[in-house]
Amino acid sequence: MTARIERLVTSGTFSLDGGTWDVDNNVWLIGDDDEVLVIDAAHDADRIVDAVGGRRVVALVCTHGHNDHINAVGGVRAALKCPVWLSTADHMLWEALYEDTPDHDLTDGTTFEVAGTALKAIHTPGHSPGSTCLYAEELEAVFTGDTLFHGGPGATGRSYSDKPTILKSIRDRLLTLPPGTVVHTGHGDTTTIVAEAGHIS
Repeated sequence: MTARIERLVTSGTFSLDGGTWDVDNNVWLIGDDDEVLVIDAAHDADRIVDAVGGRRVVALVCTHGHNDHINAVGGVRAALKCPVWLSTADHMLWEALYEDTPDHDLTDGTTFEVAGTALKAIHTPGHSPGSTCLYAEELEAVFTGDTLFHGGPGATGRSYSDKPTILKSIRDRLLTLPPGTVVHTGHGDTTTIVAEAGHIS
């Protein structure tokens, strides 16, 4: 069975630099009937566990450390006993929520196998120092967290972010993917690499 992509939308808040905003997040599950990889456990651990539905969790991968992308990680990890991956460059964000540490360092080139499909980590700093995308060539899909959205790059107006860095990451690491690659984002609608190329200056 070929791996399939499932999207779960969860709602909560994002807090940084003294501000708090209501947000809807995309939680992505890639797998089959037996095993699954979870990207960005946001807001609602119970709904994520229900979506996993008893499948073996190969990994819980955090595209970056902002609280709205990791605030359900603790509950999901406790319920499913799954390994958590996050770039060490974002540990300062993790430590604002948790006293423990992620299980593994997510580095450029880290590769996961789930349901016969490979997903490769692409380090794309800018939105945060450790921001990382996951590219599944066989599925013609890339999971971009908050690096690239429908309409352009992720925000860079908060601590630990930098606009020139995110633009370079997108140009050098994402726009070089096949044009038809579907971009599965951390918030909002999907898009494609070719559709976003014109939004990057």
